[in-house]
Amino acid sequence: MITAVDTNILIDILEPDPEHGPSSRDALKRCMREGALVCCEVVWAEVSTAYGSDIEKITHALDRMEIEFSPMSREAALEAAKCWHAHRRKERKRERIVADFLIGGHASIQCNRLLTRDRGFYRKYFKSLNLVSISKT
Repeated sequence: MITAVDTNILIDILEPDPEHGPSSRDALKRCMREGALVCCEVVWAEVSTAYGSDIEKITHALDRMEIEFSPMSREAALEAAKCWHAHRRKERKRERIVADFLIGGHASIQCNRLLTRDRGFYRKYFKSLNLVSISKT
């Protein structure tokens, strides 16, 4: 089982977020017991911004969490583009950025599921994507 991990889960754990941190940490541990954890380059970049120029610190943190770097395939990028295009055509409010679609495309094509708190968005645009739910503690 390969679980892609969304940025919001990692930020919850690394900051740590008092409201979502415990449930995100528990869900991450559960997914780790069930298989591999991966993040695409978009998540690595987004999480790394929290550490500024201390790239070694974030690399060490993600290594400790046993999260592997998983580069996005061409097929995943094209899936993201297809969903992004549908969003741009349908939505008057364009609140979503392309990074969210890239994360979803990566998870839907290259992984078995996605661990995220943003179920509504991913359910809307990536209907076949298996999502891991986060329960509040």
